[in-house]
Amino acid sequence: MTEIDLTPLTVVIEELAPQGKTALLPALHAAQEIYGYIPEPVAAEVARGLNVPLADVFGVIDFYAMFYREPVGKTVIHVCTDPACAMAGSERLINELNQQLEFHSSGGDSAPSITIERAPCLGLCSHAPAVLVQGKPVGQADKHSWEDIVEGKIAFPRPEIGGTLSLLTANCMLEHPISLAEYQSRGGYESLHKALKLAPDKIIDEIKKAGLVGRGGAAFPTGIKWEGTARAEGSPKYVVCNADEAEPGTFKDRILLENDPHSILEGLMIAAYAVGSTKGYIYIRGEYLLAYQSMKTAVDDARQAHLLGSNILDSTFNFDVEIRRGAGAYICGEETALFESIEGKRGFPRVKPPFPTTHGLFGKPTSINNVETLANVPLIIQMGADGYRKIGTEKSPGPKLFCLSGDVKRPGLYEIPFGVTFRELLYDMAGGIRDGHSFKSALFGGAAGAFAVEEHLDVPLSFEDLRAAGLPLGSGVITVFDETRDIRDICLLLAHFFADESCGKCYPCQMGTQRQLEIMQRVMDGSPLPGDWERLQDTGWTMTDASLCGLGQTAASAVLSAMKTWPELFQPVNA
Repeated sequence: MTEIDLTPLTVVIEELAPQGKTALLPALHAAQEIYGYIPEPVAAEVARGLNVPLADVFGVIDFYAMFYREPVGKTVIHVCTDPACAMAGSERLINELNQQLEFHSSGGDSAPSITIERAPCLGLCSHAPAVLVQGKPVGQADKHSWEDIVEGKIAFPRPEIGGTLSLLTANCMLEHPISLAEYQSRGGYESLHKALKLAPDKIIDEIKKAGLVGRGGAAFPTGIKWEGTARAEGSPKYVVCNADEAEPGTFKDRILLENDPHSILEGLMIAAYAVGSTKGYIYIRGEYLLAYQSMKTAVDDARQAHLLGSNILDSTFNFDVEIRRGAGAYICGEETALFESIEGKRGFPRVKPPFPTTHGLFGKPTSINNVETLANVPLIIQMGADGYRKIGTEKSPGPKLFCLSGDVKRPGLYEIPFGVTFRELLYDMAGGIRDGHSFKSALFGGAAGAFAVEEHLDVPLSFEDLRAAGLPLGSGVITVFDETRDIRDICLLLAHFFADESCGKCYPCQMGTQRQLEIMQRVMDGSPLPGDWERLQDTGWTMTDASLCGLGQTAASAVLSAMKTWPELFQPVNA
């Protein structure tokens, strides 16, 4: 093995060393960027420099899918294989890419150094089939040449944004990420200025009055969460932005992060002021390299303009932010697993209670909010709670972002008020089903969702109406299927996803996701064993009732929904 020059890494580690173990993920990202992978001498240098046991370093490397202990190609191509991209032909694309790689590799010394990997949802569902080339997104990759893909010559298209509102997405229509000057010229940071003139409890009251609930899927009242953190004993207190968007079919947070990062930062700062925090973290999923770069620029520019730091806007408010990049682990979207990741550990969820409001990041009171949730905060302060509540319905106030993908003419991000029907969104705004085909079903809520059918087309898209119809709103994911799609195939894809993404901490999820996958494979083959119907049901409800966190608790949701809607699909062919 060639001796490795550790000098470049040592320089980085010396800068990170004061942070100790919590700097482990940034250090590993830096190491892999320098060497292309993380061999044992590099891991040992990271361990030494951060004073972390080498076993812990290897544990973290092995936990996250984007870290490599063995050499990989200089160019790594990740191909999305989740439902929207699978329906658009991602398996065929993988085969074609591998064939091209084999053909070009036959050239001997000039063989390209390329690694092709399957990947879970890349947040590019409206541009399926999608790939990442060294972190750079390529949409509709099947329409591009091998040379253009591997050489990074393809410009990623601007986001497809529609709907009847332009509040949260108003700054996403530019040809570039909005700059600080542009953001301020459009009224940016005026909500922060207004908030700093009010008492923190008045800010919390306004958020509660507005009826804002979490937009990441749990729908917990934001004001109550902030109030719990503000009243909790202990210091320091933290605010965290959960930007680990990885639910198959979801891409709203990515579009906000890439195009309008200052709105998220401003929302986080208002949250910090309200709960009494001086330090915040923005945790961005590892696959979102452009979002990470956009947010880093926004934070650097805000700090340089004295919008971060001490005595912000000539007030007594002191606050700063640190950005953390994940490394490929769906489980880190769960709030406590995200805390563990920031702390330099494997992303295992914690047992609750205690809850983050009292025992969160580093064991301190913490308020953690989703990207879209934080983007709503400046809007509420600007409009006032009464003005905000004029949008949407009484029980579901405000605007909502919906991610529409699959067999639809105009996939994309749609901003609408709560209460618009699914039919209006699908047909009036998105143009309906692709030409020559008819609507069969739609998966609401992503991998952890449930299937809607024809009778649900006129259901209003609100928390209360979807709940009454037995459908989850989730984070606003809707994947549409036409009459040609085999729902068993979709369920098998989702079963693969959960089996791959289970962290393995609790047995109901670790074993249940594997059993679910095995049974779904037999169902898809048309040869389920006697008792498989009962086993699939039992496995699903056991995971739902006994799993430690939301991943396992919802891992069977779509399969159980499909079994209820199309029971005949899960029986033997000759039954």
